[in-house]
Amino acid sequence: MTVLIIGATGFLGTELVRQAASAGRPAAATFRSRPGRAPHVPWHHLDLRDPHGLDAVLGAVEPGVVVNASSGDADWAVTADGSVRLARATAERGIRLLHVSSDAVFSGSRIHYDETALPDPVTPYGAAKAAGETAVRLLHTDAVVARTSLVIGDGDSGHERLVRALATGERRGVLFTDDVRCPVHVTDLAAALWELSAPGLTGVVHLAGPDALSRHALGRLIARRDGLDPSLLPAGTRAGSGVPGALDVRLDGTATRRRLTTVLRGARTFLRPAES
Repeated sequence: MTVLIIGATGFLGTELVRQAASAGRPAAATFRSRPGRAPHVPWHHLDLRDPHGLDAVLGAVEPGVVVNASSGDADWAVTADGSVRLARATAERGIRLLHVSSDAVFSGSRIHYDETALPDPVTPYGAAKAAGETAVRLLHTDAVVARTSLVIGDGDSGHERLVRALATGERRGVLFTDDVRCPVHVTDLAAALWELSAPGLTGVVHLAGPDALSRHALGRLIARRDGLDPSLLPAGTRAGSGVPGALDVRLDGTATRRRLTTVLRGARTFLRPAES
């Protein structure tokens, strides 16, 4: 059974492709600008704004499962409308769909959000993500909507690059002390999605780590791991910055963890410095 990974050149998509190749899973991948570097995975150009292109890729690959790991940012045509097209097309063909969503669908007014919580976004990106996951749930009732949080890696995620740039003075700015999320490691997230690709579980799942940390506290952990001085990281507050967005959003994945064997580690664990 071939799994089609949409958005395979992104941070999460790249890890999904890597794990597929490592495990010998049949997989195909899509790109929007240029193909990735995995040589043994067939690459297909796809723009989710183009329904004819989507039909062509699904017809060529004939996947049993599609994982939508594309971001699309706040581009409504990709993140919202593209998700509608994908949900409809996969449902009509009887293809299992895993749709990756975000904690950006929440405002932070409740702080703690379990899998039953309804979206109440406060940013254009959150609104597009909320529209996308709502369309998936309505059009493809057997799909999985997987909400996640800040995705961290071993040095190559956007937040990690920002931390290094701020600590070395290559970039100006601050890390917010009042912007709290539940970071997850990209390898854990990808492994959980591969587990979810098997038939069975449907509906909304929360794939986030158990540690709730501000962006500044997370940055300090990253700096220590990378041998940088955490005190060099400038601090500020989102509330006082005028930058829109939710403050404290903590995904509660208790119900999801009961159904998975994959362990989603907390940031205090996966960012612990290696012992010399």
